[in-house]
Amino acid sequence: MTAGEMVAASVPMVRTLNLEFLESTAERAVVRMPDQADYHNHLGGPHAGAMFTLAESASGAIVMAAFADQLTRAVPLAVNAEIAYRKLAMGEVTATATLGRPVADVVAELDAGKRPEFPVAIRIQRADGGVTGEMTVLWTLRPNS
Repeated sequence: MTAGEMVAASVPMVRTLNLEFLESTAERAVVRMPDQADYHNHLGGPHAGAMFTLAESASGAIVMAAFADQLTRAVPLAVNAEIAYRKLAMGEVTATATLGRPVADVVAELDAGKRPEFPVAIRIQRADGGVTGEMTVLWTLRPNS
C-alpha cells in the first residue's frame, strides 16, 4: 500500500473530495482534486476548505511516505497549519508537498527521546500552472507511550 493509499484509507474526507494521489514518496507528494460543483465557492471554483483539505492531505502523504518505518514507535500529528490564498482557483487543482527538514535529522531526534517537529511546504496550482495557494503544515512525531 502506498502512502497515498494509506491516507485515503484512513481519512474519510479524502474520499469525500475524490482526491487522487499522483505521487507519494519521501521526497514529494502530489495530490489532485478534480473540478466538482458540489465543492465550489460563490465564484465557481474550489472552496477554500476543500483546498485546505487537499493541501493538508498532500502533507500527510509525504509524512507517511517519509516516516512509514517509524509508525510502530511514533504517531504523526499535524501541530499547526497556515495557508495563503494567492490567486483565484478554478477547475482542477493540484497540491505538491515537500519536507522542510531531512528525514535523518527528524529520526535522530526521535532516537534521542525527543518529540521532533518538522515543516511541510505545499504549493497549490491550477491546471495552467498558476499558483493559487501556499500552505505550511508543522508536523510532529509523538513517541508512543
